[in-house]
Amino acid sequence: MPENTGNLNRNLIITLAMVALIRPLMSIIGISEIVGKPVASITSTIVISIIWIAAVTIKNETRPVITLMMTGIAYAITAMILSGILSPILTGTLQGPLTNSFAIISMLMTNIVWGFVTGIAAAFLLKMKKTQSD
Repeated sequence: MPENTGNLNRNLIITLAMVALIRPLMSIIGISEIVGKPVASITSTIVISIIWIAAVTIKNETRPVITLMMTGIAYAITAMILSGILSPILTGTLQGPLTNSFAIISMLMTNIVWGFVTGIAAAFLLKMKKTQSD
């Protein structure tokens, strides 16, 4: 297990945030509409969560909860930027969370909670992994 330097793995955080962009991209390219919005959204969230948990567990991150909470924040900010760039191009007007301050806060909080929950799951798996190796 790596030494706890107090630093977060920024590359992992950015990579996992980019993985989560599959959700808005599925909507942009029409996959969500083909599959069905609730099914596509729930399924992609579950798959992304599994990837986040697995990555943090495989990397033996010393601070999985903080790492995944930061991943959630990075994803939310990136998704808002993506929305701000693409919505005027695709629809002709700015749409999405950047048009509503409540939506910005809601999106950040939702993704912080998502990171917290997945981080707790990863911490549990890391603890089990450590227990089995001792």
